Amino acid sequence: MFNEFKAFIARGNVVDLAVAVIIGAAFGKIISSLTDDVIMPIIGAIVGKIDFSKLFVLLGSIPADYKGSPTDYAALKAAGVPMLGYGQFITVGINFLIVAFAMFLIVRAANRFHASAPAADPADVVILREIRDELRKK
Repeated sequence: MFNEFKAFIARGNVVDLAVAVIIGAAFGKIISSLTDDVIMPIIGAIVGKIDFSKLFVLLGSIPADYKGSPTDYAALKAAGVPMLGYGQFITVGINFLIVAFAMFLIVRAANRFHASAPAADPADVVILREIRDELRKK
């Protein structure tokens, strides 16, 4: 299944991409909630951090007129402090993997559905086979 998942991501099929965009948009909030409210708190508890979205590294100095907490990522970002927000990046990366895996499962199921119902032969092919079979009998 992992190899199929890798092939799905690398394939770049337009139909698969369209399905991924539509379904991804529809389930975006559900996946975000799953990641933010269920998965990341569990991962945070395992590694000893409470909130991944607040993990960052300052790349510059905090302005002298800044009145907020020096550990408040959102406030520092709003103040224009240069930062590397790696915790938020990890959260969004996990979000992407969940959405991509969900799309893979949907497309995989659709492909199996289409593959399980073989298409009927065109009428001209059926007639040609009948003619061939009659000629073989003679």
